[in-house]
Amino acid sequence: MKDKTPPPPSGRGPAEHAVRDQIVEAANEYFARYGYGKTTVADLAREIGFSKAYIYRFFESKQAIGEAICSSRLEHIVAETRVAIDEGGSASERLRRMFRVITTLTLELLFQDRKIYDITTHATTERWSSTIRYQETLKQMLEEIVKSGRDSGEFERKTPLDETCRAIFYAMSPFIHPLHLEQNLELLPDAQTEVTGLVLRSLAS
Repeated sequence: MKDKTPPPPSGRGPAEHAVRDQIVEAANEYFARYGYGKTTVADLAREIGFSKAYIYRFFESKQAIGEAICSSRLEHIVAETRVAIDEGGSASERLRRMFRVITTLTLELLFQDRKIYDITTHATTERWSSTIRYQETLKQMLEEIVKSGRDSGEFERKTPLDETCRAIFYAMSPFIHPLHLEQNLELLPDAQTEVTGLVLRSLAS
């Protein structure tokens, strides 16, 4: 394909963002056809018609492009989870909604779209920054809910907060961790609902 690399952007702004978006969109489609692991930056450059050097002006590596794709999906899950939590109600109901939404959206975005699951597999196993940020954000949301339940007298306060939140996260990992969730699909939705109920009973004051 003829190199159609545009001139370098004069500075950060709409033009630069448009080129970044174009690279990400092309990468998304290429990964869908050939898989993340089998794709190189040179492949993407040929597909788009840019030079490889030009792509490196925007992304330092193939992983950085994958991070951009993965981050957008994980940010969507976080945003929808925040909406569900902010609907109010008791701490117990907020915790139920939190994990129900995460499980539902993880299934929808990662398993109905195999190209995203492929990238997420790499992101999780290689501990990309996008997945680390995602897990930390979920842990902060969980801590927020547990604190509110303790403040209202709904949850017990004897167990250290950090220990409680870690234990809950461990218990719910089969239903929120992408790689674990794939192995537990046949247990849904009953197992997720039952484990959430068990967690809430253990939290009761």
